[in-house]
Amino acid sequence: MNHPEPAASTTTLASLPCLVIVGAGGLGREVLILIRQINEVAPRWNVAGFYDDRAPAAATVHGLPYLGSVADLNTQPAPQQVVVAVGSSRSRAAVVARITAPQLTFATLIHPSVVLQPYQHVTIGAGSIISQGCILTCDITLGQHVLLNLGCTIGHDAILEDFCSLMPHANVGGEAYLETGVYLGTNATVINQVRVGAQTVVGAGAVAVRDLPADCTAVGVPARALAH
Repeated sequence: MNHPEPAASTTTLASLPCLVIVGAGGLGREVLILIRQINEVAPRWNVAGFYDDRAPAAATVHGLPYLGSVADLNTQPAPQQVVVAVGSSRSRAAVVARITAPQLTFATLIHPSVVLQPYQHVTIGAGSIISQGCILTCDITLGQHVLLNLGCTIGHDAILEDFCSLMPHANVGGEAYLETGVYLGTNATVINQVRVGAQTVVGAGAVAVRDLPADCTAVGVPARALAH
């Protein structure tokens, strides 16, 4: 069953900033749920629909229209905010690079369950998505377009550069450093003070206990880089 936006009347929604989701797949639908849960607490976004280079099977996705491709998005004249719901770090970066129209800006989405107060000193870049149940402690820096899926934890003084992607229940220890585009699979862990090189994938359930180089895939406990 399709459900309308639950948070406010049509009149109220019309006055809110327009937000579109790029990516009409599973993550896009999950992001729509996140936005609706934000709106239930305090109306924030008027979600216009989805853009995706691959048209979905139906004309609507969870009650919202498919609006066209990324190229179509760039032609829209009105100001709009955009969130890119693509799970792969590399693919998300490639999509963001194609969104070039000056009237488009990137929204940052934080689930209402995530506790963030000024005294925690957490910095979050534009376009990032922080999902339900995530825990961030203090003095943390997240770059632009970082994805924290359900139930991730980030320890003190950790740094996650742009386009890092953490799948459900991934954990990053204190003072760890994830370079651009790092991808942590479900239940993966990077322990404290470990650095992971750019674009490296840490497989599901793996535990990185020492530094990992860039552009590799690491699996196991402890995590070891696979030979190319």
